Parts: sequence; structure tokens; C-alpha cells
Amino acid sequence: MIKDLKTVLSRSSATVVQDTIGVIALAITLVVGLNLPGLF
Repeated sequence: MIKDLKTVLSRSSATVVQDTIGVIALAITLVVGLNLPGLF
């Protein structure tokens, strides 16, 4: 099973990086959005 996961990650490493960047962007957007009402 670990070998299968390593194979999948090695074949789709660019996609994993893009997905990680997307998750980070969504998290930042969420934090900023939740803090906006406190600024006014």
C-alpha cells in the first residue's frame, strides 16, 4: 500500500503541489474574511 502511494505521488507531484497551494490560498482567504468585521 505504501508503495502504491509513493507511485501515485511520484506520477502526480505537480498536481499535489498545485492542490497544496490552493488549500493554503483558501485558508488565507478564510482567515482574512473572518477578521474583516473586526477592522471596522
